[in-house]
Amino acid sequence: MDEQFSEALDNLYNKLGGWFNAIIENLPNFGLAVLVVIASYFMAKYINRWTYRLVSKQVSQDSVSRMVAKMAAVVIVLVGLFLSLGILNLSKALTSVLATAGVAGLAIGLALQNTLSNTVAGIVLSFREKIQIGNWIETNGFSGEVLDINLKNFVMKEADNNVVILPNKLILENALKNYSLTDKMRIFINCGVGYESNLEQVRDLTKEAIANAFDQVEKADDVEFYYTEFGDSSINYLCRFWVNAVNKKQELEAQTQAMIAIKKVYDSEGINIPFPIRTLEFNNKLALENNELKD
Repeated sequence: MDEQFSEALDNLYNKLGGWFNAIIENLPNFGLAVLVVIASYFMAKYINRWTYRLVSKQVSQDSVSRMVAKMAAVVIVLVGLFLSLGILNLSKALTSVLATAGVAGLAIGLALQNTLSNTVAGIVLSFREKIQIGNWIETNGFSGEVLDINLKNFVMKEADNNVVILPNKLILENALKNYSLTDKMRIFINCGVGYESNLEQVRDLTKEAIANAFDQVEKADDVEFYYTEFGDSSINYLCRFWVNAVNKKQELEAQTQAMIAIKKVYDSEGINIPFPIRTLEFNNKLALENNELKD
């Protein structure tokens, strides 16, 4: 029994000694592998900035420049990882891992289907010329400025300064309105005037007021004016015209400016913009008749 215990203890010492010697022998390789990983990390950051500056000079889309720069950085990190594994003589183990990665990749792909679809959608969105960083867009019930397009999310900032983060797949699958694609926008003004108004006078005054309020409107004939309906308390009309605008804020500013100009002209000419009025009539005739019947 003592001999077996002594033999087992000797085997343990020999095993630990072998491991210790292996660690001592491979310590320089381990240190070199760590240095390679660290160097690849800092090199990836430098390559990221350098690639971004280089691509941005050739491509006008900022999202494409960012995407290419990130992919270049990932490649540098992967190269550093492979080199460090080769230094540690783990290349054979890595080969066996990669050989079995096909089956595991299928399972992971099914589990991460949404994540992968967002990644592919992010790449597609980055190369779309009609969606660029800085554009003012409206999609999925949100409206704001595009801040970033990455491999995971689509980031935009609304007019109230709140940041909205949407999956790339939603942007690619749903309708999107881009206000920044054109430098002109049509403004719509809906209003109504009283039934006593001279409709021809209202039309001419409205068109002249808008033409005088905006430099982009050269003459009153450029303003479209249409009466739309006989409303409950007013005759309603639609007025529309073109202005230089590329986002929702400029559209609201143009609407405000037009409404102020129209209200000033109507006030000076005595034109009424009516609002619904409810008249309550208190008639005691029925009560008097009932009293006469009782007498």
